Amino acid sequence: MKDLMRIKSLLSAEIESLLNQQVKKEAHSSAIYLSMASWCDRNGFDGSADFFFKQSNEEREHQLKIYKYILDMGGTAISPDINNIKIEFGTFREVFEDALDQEIAITQSFKNIVARCHKEQDYVTLEFLNWFLREQREEEYVARRALELFEVIGENGTGYWDIDKNIGNIKYSAE
Repeated sequence: MKDLMRIKSLLSAEIESLLNQQVKKEAHSSAIYLSMASWCDRNGFDGSADFFFKQSNEEREHQLKIYKYILDMGGTAISPDINNIKIEFGTFREVFEDALDQEIAITQSFKNIVARCHKEQDYVTLEFLNWFLREQREEEYVARRALELFEVIGENGTGYWDIDKNIGNIKYSAE
């Protein structure tokens, strides 16, 4: 039996490439968050480990959502190679600083894809990406608030314990 062949992709080569790069970035983020969860777990920060396990799962879902979109549009989705994942962190705070930096980089990457979609008048992909832009607003907010706990609670005495206990309570509300 002959394989079904896609006649024509609805994505330009440039946008397909950018989306595949984003798939890799989401997979990389998922792996980074797994590494952060592992570090937190090894260092007794159970609440933060749970937080980063959830973040890792979310990033994997984002990766798969983009991957499926590429396929649905007749493109070729590429399964990414992931390496060079940081596994050690100097401090508890550094883990959250890196998480915020990661979310800011992901937001910028999506903004670049959106700009390209505008240039090419690819309104279908632009509409698809709007969900991710809203999601990134939430992701950056949560990462920023998590890092702010270090200032609000402080790092002395039982500060780390309090931060770890409260990390899962951060909620974002669009209203």
